[in-house]
Amino acid sequence: MSSSAANVLRYTALGFGIFYGFTHQRSITATQRAAAEKREYEHKEALIKKAKEEWAKKKAPATAATSTGGLNQDPTSPNFDLESYISALTDAKI
Repeated sequence: MSSSAANVLRYTALGFGIFYGFTHQRSITATQRAAAEKREYEHKEALIKKAKEEWAKKKAPATAATSTGGLNQDPTSPNFDLESYISALTDAKI
């Protein structure tokens, strides 16, 4: 084999190696980026779920404590009944 043919073969192999390395590195980087985005999305999803649970826990006792069997406890409401409100309060204290 002549030296010029060997040099052509060497540089062709070098060029192919550089091209392969570049494309392989791009695929690795894309895979890692996709995995990082997926982890970030799952983390945000977990935070949202936790916040919803905390909100439900915060709101559930407040609504259960204020509801007294359909009794209207808003004195500004036109359907407010003072007698039933007072009797409910005395029943709760007994």
